Amino acid sequence: MAKSKIQDKGKPASSTAGANTPVDILFSKYSESYQTPAQKIIHWACSMLVVFSLLGLAWAIPFPYLNFIGQYNGYFNWASFLIAAAVFYYYRVLPGLSYAVFVELFVFSYGIMQLDAWQKTGGPALWLISLVIFVPAAALQFASLKIKNTKPAVTDGLKFMIISPLWVIHFLFRK
Repeated sequence: MAKSKIQDKGKPASSTAGANTPVDILFSKYSESYQTPAQKIIHWACSMLVVFSLLGLAWAIPFPYLNFIGQYNGYFNWASFLIAAAVFYYYRVLPGLSYAVFVELFVFSYGIMQLDAWQKTGGPALWLISLVIFVPAAALQFASLKIKNTKPAVTDGLKFMIISPLWVIHFLFRK
């Protein structure tokens, strides 16, 4: 009697397609730290603030003037590289949601440009505003782990920080 499902790379024939993709495994491991509704709400808000502030900090790093960019010199900076790398990574991990993250990063960039313009008219420095947003958001996100005495996965910290915007957006588009 022939098998109805072909086993692939050591996966059992009964596993459902797509249930054990790398992003599903990463989301599952990431979700272990945020179980309660309070933890999820805090994390959803704070992870977006952390991403916004990190982009703002990268935007605030002086970028050299490049003649070939012309009038776009103020818009192309170190944050541009972060955005391009993030969108590329998200597209490789989960193509459909990468477009939503791109829109989110576009909105964040607009907000950062407004803060940069405010700085140029005498407002506080962009790096300072970004730091003031980052510190309490990161602290609150870390403190939310104490709700259920969850230990942060320090070894996966960078990976989780990178995947957090995609993790938040996948809840918005989940059926």
